[in-house]
Amino acid sequence: MMRKPMSRIALVLLSCALVVACGQDKKLAEAAMKTAEDAVNAASPDVAKYAADSWKGVTDSLAAAKDTLAKGDYKGALASANQIADKVKEATSVAMAKKDELTKAWTDMSQGLPGMMDAIKSRVDILSASKKLPAGMDKAKLEEAKTGLAAATQAWSEASEAFKGGNLSDAVAKANAVKDKAIQVMQGLGMSVPEAAAPTTK
Repeated sequence: MMRKPMSRIALVLLSCALVVACGQDKKLAEAAMKTAEDAVNAASPDVAKYAADSWKGVTDSLAAAKDTLAKGDYKGALASANQIADKVKEATSVAMAKKDELTKAWTDMSQGLPGMMDAIKSRVDILSASKKLPAGMDKAKLEEAKTGLAAATQAWSEASEAFKGGNLSDAVAKANAVKDKAIQVMQGLGMSVPEAAAPTTK
């Protein structure tokens, strides 16, 4: 006679334990999700700018973890949320490495390109003032050099503005275009291209 009441009590206690455990899992998952969101929000904007692919992986993971939480899979959500902080760190590391690489490239070009441009301008001015052009040079080539110099000067101005605006990728891309144009103009004028600026050959 005592077994049925005892069985009922056991079932009630088990149900209570499950409810408590479920509630605890939910709290842990929600806390982990909050921590994950904070980590994502605290990440530097540079991460999205310089590590776009890695950052997409982070935001996709956060969205998936939130969806898992909304579906009531608290253990799954907890596990997913706990991995996001590490993914943010990885993405940040990738972004900083890329930013350092671009910064070095910009620094190198900003130290060399102005000198190249000045050398080209000086050569163009000398040739423009000459009554007789040297062998291998004619008015058409000189005009082409002037046009190239003007284009390179404008492009360098745009590259500098991009750098000032914090757009390193665009600044470096524009600076590379300036470098290519400057080399082309120098070669057209019969000038020696600085070794540091010469295109690399494989």
